[in-house]
Amino acid sequence: ISMSESLYLEDTESFRYIIRILNTNIDGNRIAPFAIRKIRGVGRRYSILLCKKAGIPLNIRAGEMTDEQIASISKVCEKPESYGFPQWFLNKRNGFKDGKFAQVTSTDLDTKLRNNVERVKKIKLHRGLRHWWGLKVRGQHTKSTGRHGAPVGYE
Repeated sequence: ISMSESLYLEDTESFRYIIRILNTNIDGNRIAPFAIRKIRGVGRRYSILLCKKAGIPLNIRAGEMTDEQIASISKVCEKPESYGFPQWFLNKRNGFKDGKFAQVTSTDLDTKLRNNVERVKKIKLHRGLRHWWGLKVRGQHTKSTGRHGAPVGYE
């Protein structure tokens, strides 16, 4: 049994219970790929591939990672295409302004999402008007759902 698979920590001096990666606090007790998923914009499959490309074993706990491994996670997240990530794997495809593919994470994700919503409102797309009115945007039914606490039933 390795240290990461056991319930007891042998080297408690070097173990970190909270790690800061990309403006996100990460639980050091969790296995590395699962802990990395706390970062906004990083999902299940992306976190596993991220660990493989950064050279982090998949079975160690996040608190056992060295500073070099943590820095490599940030580097790979900044430019995943240069580390061999396929384009279809990234979450921002055909960017509006530059037409490039990218992986948007952390606070950049919130900023891009807010800018996109403001852009569609500004040019008065149908989607933007639905955002403006506070209605459902993606074609869902609205006859009986999404009433925001209005009385239930019909009179």
